[in-house]
Amino acid sequence: MLESAEIGHKISKAVYAREEPKLREALLNAQYDLSRSGNGPVLLVMSGVESGGRGETANKLTEWMDPRFIRVIAFGPRTQEELARPPMWRYWRVLPPRGRVGIFMNAWYNELLTSHVQGAIDDARLVTYMQAIGGTEQMLTDEGMVLLKFWIHLSKQEQKARLHALESDPRTKWQVTRDDWRAFRLYSKSHQLWERVLRETSTGVAPWYVVEGADERYRNLTVGKILLGAISNAISVKATAPKRSPTPPAPSVIDNIKLIRDLDLTKKLPEKAYESNLPKYQGKLAKLSRHNRFADHSLILVFEGVDAAGKGGAVRRVTGALDARQYVTVPIAAPTEEERAHPYLWRFWRQVPARGGITIFDRSWYGRVLVERVEELCTPNVWMRAYEEINDFEERLVQNGAIVVKFWLQISKAEQLRRFKAREKTSFKTFKITPDDWRNRKKWDAYEEAVCDMVDRTSTEIAPWTLVEADDKRHARIKILKTIVNRLARALKR
Repeated sequence: MLESAEIGHKISKAVYAREEPKLREALLNAQYDLSRSGNGPVLLVMSGVESGGRGETANKLTEWMDPRFIRVIAFGPRTQEELARPPMWRYWRVLPPRGRVGIFMNAWYNELLTSHVQGAIDDARLVTYMQAIGGTEQMLTDEGMVLLKFWIHLSKQEQKARLHALESDPRTKWQVTRDDWRAFRLYSKSHQLWERVLRETSTGVAPWYVVEGADERYRNLTVGKILLGAISNAISVKATAPKRSPTPPAPSVIDNIKLIRDLDLTKKLPEKAYESNLPKYQGKLAKLSRHNRFADHSLILVFEGVDAAGKGGAVRRVTGALDARQYVTVPIAAPTEEERAHPYLWRFWRQVPARGGITIFDRSWYGRVLVERVEELCTPNVWMRAYEEINDFEERLVQNGAIVVKFWLQISKAEQLRRFKAREKTSFKTFKITPDDWRNRKKWDAYEEAVCDMVDRTSTEIAPWTLVEADDKRHARIKILKTIVNRLARALKR
């Protein structure tokens, strides 16, 4: 793959002078069309040999295009904030929205290659990271992103000549660092690794484009033309794609409806037992969340459940045991315009706590396989795909030290009706009952099926679901507190 880029490619000044204005005009017009279409976004991941001209190419693209609709982000060493979160967090939170173009410099591939060459990760972890990157890229392209990966290549002789040329010119001497010369000395060792990574991570949805970097005119025109084609393709997607798939939802893998219907909703906890257990488990939770070992973990609590099942009350009993400086509660409603302009999981990635922190999600990323499925807000292929994306998301959280505890609160249909009517009659609770609640109640069976599918497909060993019998609020609250305490205690003993 890389050898093919080492054949000398040059463009004369005359040819460049003729082609550059036409490409520049076409890119600018395409950029405006992309912005108006709301499609995409288009993301360029720029990697390659040190001093190959990645920065110059990015600068040229921003010179040719409208800077309001393109953003270049260069990633350096990880900050303490980034080190405390999953590896992809730093990239996720700055993804370009639909209608925009983004350029990532020194992103996930450079970090991977540097870590392996320096011995920070072995072959096994290299494979694991490549698989994780592949999963992320597949998810991003499934969400509509056009992903362009450029490897700007130089032969070893060309790299040496370029470093000397930059170093000998007072205007560019500052661009050459010790790290650049260290990379040059490691060229032969690195070359085989580059070949392997590019070969194993070039996919149909995110192929690598290897571009020779020795001649800047050839490099800039080549990257610009590929980008122009990608933007044009992104603009045309919505016009040809059907708005809704006629394919009916896939049936459950197994007859799993018993997961919900077999719950014993008659379970009750006497008031006296509740009054003694509440401070007991809140005290244990307070102690565990302040344990010195918790600094190596984070806690993510996910609360889902039937409308009026008591999620809010349960959350308040949990937060009553926590230091207000340590946790944040995130209520999830319909996505904003900004959130809709990004991949589905983007708004949740942004809320991931650092180690030592706690985030409580009142409803969560499971909305895609619950309300969006039942209300037909997305096509069946989208919510079916979401199961794998969610499992991958939670696996990454756990790998970074997160303790993920997920609750589904279930009440009977009769109990829900009683609570709805009580809310309508109580002045300070009327805001809790909306027309959507009554409308959702009519789809009880569909939601029941969606919940059972969700538990089936996303209750994993590392992030299992806890089903909570919630007709009796006292029983539900203590079960939730006990579950959190037990999960924390097991994690901190390891």
